[in-house]
Amino acid sequence: MKGRVFIIGLGLIGGSLALCIKKEHKEAIVIGYDIHKEEARRAKMLGVIDEVCHHFVEEASIADLIIISTPVNESEKLISILSAVSLKQGVIITDTGSTKGKIAIKSTELLNKGIAFIGGHPMAGSHKSGITAAKEILFENAFYLLTPDESLDQSKIAILQEWLKGTKAKFLTVTPDNHDFVTGIVSHFPHVIAASLVHQAEKLSKTQTLIPRLAAGGFRDITRIASSSPEMWRDITIHNRAVLLELLEKWKDEMGHIHDMVEQRDGDGIYRYFQKAKQFRDGLPSGTKGAIPAFYDLFVDVPDYPGVISEITGYLASEKISITNIRILETREEIYGVLVISFQTEEDRLRAVRCIGTKTDYPISIDE
Repeated sequence: MKGRVFIIGLGLIGGSLALCIKKEHKEAIVIGYDIHKEEARRAKMLGVIDEVCHHFVEEASIADLIIISTPVNESEKLISILSAVSLKQGVIITDTGSTKGKIAIKSTELLNKGIAFIGGHPMAGSHKSGITAAKEILFENAFYLLTPDESLDQSKIAILQEWLKGTKAKFLTVTPDNHDFVTGIVSHFPHVIAASLVHQAEKLSKTQTLIPRLAAGGFRDITRIASSSPEMWRDITIHNRAVLLELLEKWKDEMGHIHDMVEQRDGDGIYRYFQKAKQFRDGLPSGTKGAIPAFYDLFVDVPDYPGVISEITGYLASEKISITNIRILETREEIYGVLVISFQTEEDRLRAVRCIGTKTDYPISIDE
């Protein structure tokens, strides 16, 4: 497709969308704008965008596609600004925010002027942020939720999906309310719970000094999402306030049920509780991306001698396998330590298994 694509916000999501569009639509011109001018300059230098936007209103007025990839509070402000601009006939505007209810209400300012706005939420992410973390493969096999107004011409949705074809994502159309309820359950609420677990551990660590050391293993992994951007999650929590309040009430009931079983020493009930949770969790899809970024971790039991980490990373580098994180679990006291290596994709992790498995006899495991 030909045309000008104007991306507002050049972080991980905006930058990755730019790369996908540039790869799929060679004749398109991708222009980027970011409130942090250095990020926009870096995006141009890295080839993520074709041009840096220097005049916001002017660029918006000639764009064929406008993608708002900013925190949800900023997206609301930008929709108001764009509604006051004389935009090109046939332009499509979309966003990438994690909540859709308030955005849908705000978008009526555009829809009432005959401007096509389609809410969007690519359900993919990374533990890294910024333009340097942008990747073409970020959205591959991920769900990309669209929340168009019911009055919108269906052809506009098809055009947007064509623009975003290079993401190789799975598009689903839902209502804004349904979006916010479902993502509240599988994404927003888990972030609240993860943060609360960390807060509890931090408070108790003041008297129990072993907690930080022992939390370096599984606890650190299950609360990894608590390391996400506080600014972003502040906005999401406020925007999805009604859903989160409802879920918090349900959570109180859930914790009350567990409390009663423990208090009553109800062994059979506790067993059934964990068994039912295991069955449902084990039945969840494992080969597709969901609302929370997947953790492609590899656990390698390595002997404790100088240079063992550089040995392993050297093998991976020789096969051009990129890693996103590396650490050692410090909770083991025996001679072997567990080296945890994180990867961007499942393919990279499987390549690493083959690589390390053929070059060493160190035990390797993958936790599902």
